[in-house]
Amino acid sequence: MGDFWVFGYGSLMWRPGFAHVETRRARLMGFRRALCIRSWVHRGTEQRPGLVLGLDRGGSCVGLAFRVPGDLRDEVLAYLRERELVTSVYLERQLAIRLDKGERVEAVCYIADRNHHQYAGNLDAVHAAEIVTGAVGQSGRNEDYVASTVEHLKALGIRDHWLEEVARLVGT
Repeated sequence: MGDFWVFGYGSLMWRPGFAHVETRRARLMGFRRALCIRSWVHRGTEQRPGLVLGLDRGGSCVGLAFRVPGDLRDEVLAYLRERELVTSVYLERQLAIRLDKGERVEAVCYIADRNHHQYAGNLDAVHAAEIVTGAVGQSGRNEDYVASTVEHLKALGIRDHWLEEVARLVGT
């Protein structure tokens, strides 16, 4: 099989963790970056969940696409499945994305499973900030996760006004 693309919208953008031969800015239509996944381990607990990113229906999302050599397909997909599908809150899909120069390609994407018990729903910025504030998990404070995500996105020249508003409301 030939090369394939992987779409990153969160930590995959700055910490992909897999070999690739090209990185391009890309847009996924029909899904948006959202704090829509309840975190019970890394950024919260079951008693006091935090929120982490997922791709949820509606709008569009600017992220990065990584071109992976076809001979690494099995290795990279195994890595991504171990990383992204631990609790099955994400669904692996092949979706069309548009690369920065207009080309349309299919990419492996991990979208939020709206039927999973960790799916938090379509939250407004105020409600998301209330959940994030004070949540702490094994990887640290949820506020730090949001602040770090916004900083990384800005460093890549990607604006996410909704997430920036959440960060402002939690005081980061």
